[in-house]
Amino acid sequence: MRTLSRRRTGAGALAVLAAAAIAGCGSDDSGSPSSSGKDAGPGATAEAAGTGGAAKLNVTMANDGGSDTCTLDTDSVAAGPVTFTITNRSATGITEVELLSDQKILGEKENLAPGLDPVSFTLTLGGGDYQVYCPGAEPELVDLKVTGEAATEPVGDTQQALQHGASDYATYVDDEVASMGQGAQALQAAVESGDVAAAQKAYANARIHYERIESDVEGFVLDGFEPTDNHGNLDYLIDMRASNLDPDVGWHGFHAVERDLFGRQTITGSTKRLAAELSANVTRLSALAKTLTYKPEDLANGAAGLLEEVQANKISGEEEEFSHIDLVDFAGNVEGAEQSFAYLKPGLEQIDGTLTATIAQRFDDVTALLDTYRDADELGGYRRYTPELRKTDANHLSQTVQALQDSLSRLAEKVATA
Repeated sequence: MRTLSRRRTGAGALAVLAAAAIAGCGSDDSGSPSSSGKDAGPGATAEAAGTGGAAKLNVTMANDGGSDTCTLDTDSVAAGPVTFTITNRSATGITEVELLSDQKILGEKENLAPGLDPVSFTLTLGGGDYQVYCPGAEPELVDLKVTGEAATEPVGDTQQALQHGASDYATYVDDEVASMGQGAQALQAAVESGDVAAAQKAYANARIHYERIESDVEGFVLDGFEPTDNHGNLDYLIDMRASNLDPDVGWHGFHAVERDLFGRQTITGSTKRLAAELSANVTRLSALAKTLTYKPEDLANGAAGLLEEVQANKISGEEEEFSHIDLVDFAGNVEGAEQSFAYLKPGLEQIDGTLTATIAQRFDDVTALLDTYRDADELGGYRRYTPELRKTDANHLSQTVQALQDSLSRLAEKVATA
């Protein structure tokens, strides 16, 4: 899961909220010193917000005496924007870190292999008691106190421009979820017909809508389930891949259908049940997504998270193991990230015009590269990302995305502290 810190309104399912953004370099693209927290060592003292920047909190994962541990450099931070920087020094049994409040996941970072560069995300937190959850650590839960209260209303033209963009972005998400619902229904109908070729086409058409808003909607858990229970986790039930299945839950969703349509080239009774279940779960997701509201840093964290998705799962070819339509998903992630950026752009230009222009150019670079893979005769309109194509092109794709990702990684803190 790679989701955002959001506030949801109304009752119903629990919105599992998480944030993902890769750590920036020592300076951003405008030449200003980085304040993401990456430069601070694991033992650095957390800084209080309210001095023009975010509070800093470092999380260090290590195995120094036979047990994996997850430690914080402070047990208290001031309310407001907080940048969490996570470093896995040597812990082999911990792969993710989550920020919890009343069992709700407010922030999450996954794929935390030992020795990788630190990663960070920024959230705006109100006063209260929180816990940092590191599954597999000893202990798994570490208490965190947030003191004071965060400002609840934007102040000034820049903040209002950012919040206006975040509010308008909700309509974009609703439209994409509705399109995904229509796509899932079309996939179910094609599967029911028994026409494998038609079902394959419907599968490709439905996928891109999920990928555009993946970082916004992948964190919902149904009523009656804990956030860590995949039986009620809609992201698991809709988009789980073969590489990370929960044996207690089994395989569900898009990729289970993909296996039958592309891997086995057949439609069975099980395929029909999976397609019907997928359609029903997307309908549930559509209703829940309408309860979301967004902060500007949600869009910034989400844009960076979508680019991280490209690097982790699309360029590697892991996402679409059977259909090889990874470039369709790649395009969806990039398009979704660009929309997040576009809705924030009026406010971002007031904060850092140079960085804003750099990001816009790097989006153009990635889009131009993707355009070279377009093929109207292929499913989803892009060439199949075969092992042969991956071998020759993956490195160039990754480098182009990384340049954009490096720029986007600075946005969440900038908009949260504007």
